[in-house]
Amino acid sequence: MKHSDQPGPLTADPRAAEHARPSAPPGPGGSRAGLLLVLGLLTAAGPLAIDMYVPGFPAMGASLHTGGSAVQLTLTAFLAGVVVGQLVIGPLSDGLGRRRPLVAGCLGFALAALACALAPGVEALVAARFVQGVAGAAGMVLARAVILDRFHGHDVARYIALLGQILCVAPVVAPVIGGGIMAVSSWRAVFLALCVIGVLLAVGVIVGVPESLPPRRRHRGGLPGTFRAMGHLVRHRAFLGHTLVLGLSSAALFAYISGSSFVFERIHGLSAGMYAVVFAVNSAGQLAAGTVFSRLAHRVRMNTLLTCSVALATGGALAQVLLTATVGESLTAAWITQFVTVAAFGTTVPAAITLGQHLGRTAPGAASALLGGLQFLCGALASSLVGLFGQASSLPMGLIMLGALVLCALALLTLVRPWQGHGEVTSHRASR
Repeated sequence: MKHSDQPGPLTADPRAAEHARPSAPPGPGGSRAGLLLVLGLLTAAGPLAIDMYVPGFPAMGASLHTGGSAVQLTLTAFLAGVVVGQLVIGPLSDGLGRRRPLVAGCLGFALAALACALAPGVEALVAARFVQGVAGAAGMVLARAVILDRFHGHDVARYIALLGQILCVAPVVAPVIGGGIMAVSSWRAVFLALCVIGVLLAVGVIVGVPESLPPRRRHRGGLPGTFRAMGHLVRHRAFLGHTLVLGLSSAALFAYISGSSFVFERIHGLSAGMYAVVFAVNSAGQLAAGTVFSRLAHRVRMNTLLTCSVALATGGALAQVLLTATVGESLTAAWITQFVTVAAFGTTVPAAITLGQHLGRTAPGAASALLGGLQFLCGALASSLVGLFGQASSLPMGLIMLGALVLCALALLTLVRPWQGHGEVTSHRASR
């Protein structure tokens, strides 16, 4: 398709011009700061649900009388639920609007968290985590869609970067919160806390997030129409490339999230508290990179920032594998190389999301669903692979991270072709 090689927003249907127009700033009852606060908290809910209980994986296995791979399956189930939820809720919201799915998702997240807290065994916990992932996907996919509804140009890059920074902050805060809860109670109390968070998020949406997609701008073809828009998006080479870059880099990130507690606690002998410190330091590096991205996005081509971050992440993963294979297990080497790789994700993730969403802004819900759906599908596959290879060595985790990042670099070079500048927000400054 000749048009698929052209930069700029896609044209998903004859109403593209209408969909491409930004809507007005938040109306009565909602300030821009309040809106962004709630959207940021919605974005953080998923990482909180992932990372708050990760330091307790070994204790959970003992409590539920099961092995490490079964405990990791609860993470995989959540990520799989997020994939399904995003692929369904995102397109549906292009026809139904954003507000109702957001409220329903937050309440469903709270109820599923309660079910996790009361789960009698690992099988019930896995099922409840899947449902929680489906419900939690609403906040993640629709937060980006609301931004695309209301803002355009450099505002989109700035606010998407802000959500990316929140994605970096949440993993820093989550293990600390989870570790604090488990210091005075059990892992079940973590899910009770997530239940409360879900209820508070529902209240926040009701109070602070006005409907951002008025009826006149919604897709009228129902679910088939929105899936047709998704089909159009995946046929766009550059959009597909950014989606794969996001998904494959996220596979490496989730391999790290899933396997790092076993690597640092079992192989290197750190306590759960010290592991939380290591995890927090690495996530702080990711946050710093996200801050640098948001400040440079106005001055440096976003595709350049994306290319540099993918190269840095791949180099860090390669160094980790080579050092482990030649020198052996080393706490210092593992920490430094993983810090470099994880920090690079602070730029890779928001850059890929911003460029992909800008290319697909004529159907923001569908574009967000595809980007987020593949992101968490790759994450689920990578985290389950780490569990299958056991926890006797850090090499399997390192190889999975490296393999995903090599594929990510190939997608960047063959599909995104960053030197062509597809999706650059600066090329549409005049539209403002």
